Amino acid sequence: MKKFFLVLAAVVAMGFAANAQDNAIGIRFGGGSGYGAELSYQQGLGGNRLEVDLGLSKNTDNYFHLTGMYHWVLPISGGFNWYVGPGAQLGYCSNHGLGLALGGQIGIEYKFSIPLQISLDIRPLWNVLIPEHCGALSTFGYDGAFSIRYCF
Repeated sequence: MKKFFLVLAAVVAMGFAANAQDNAIGIRFGGGSGYGAELSYQQGLGGNRLEVDLGLSKNTDNYFHLTGMYHWVLPISGGFNWYVGPGAQLGYCSNHGLGLALGGQIGIEYKFSIPLQISLDIRPLWNVLIPEHCGALSTFGYDGAFSIRYCF
């Protein structure tokens, strides 16, 4: 039991030291025209960042997608930031084919003094290639989401 608390204390201490890091990994819980979740990774790029998400949306069909977004990160105060940027999404609708969407993302985030980040965002997308007969996908859609990520 003592070892457990020692390891826990070391992890928390490293977390406080890691707060200045620009990378994060976690989960993005989305909404929009369906429901689903994404594994989310953010790579810092000297003040801005690249976000890559791998997810599953459920309309009437399963829609697997890989999304890449570039964020300009703009500080508000303390650990609060807002971000905005363009991106694209490549998807596959089960038994119906590939999809491609272009769009952007805008959101607000808070980075705690421990290595934890939470955010709220919206991601409007224009589907330029829609798999035929794929559930509720339309030409224009959006996905509002809550995310929680570990910073390192």
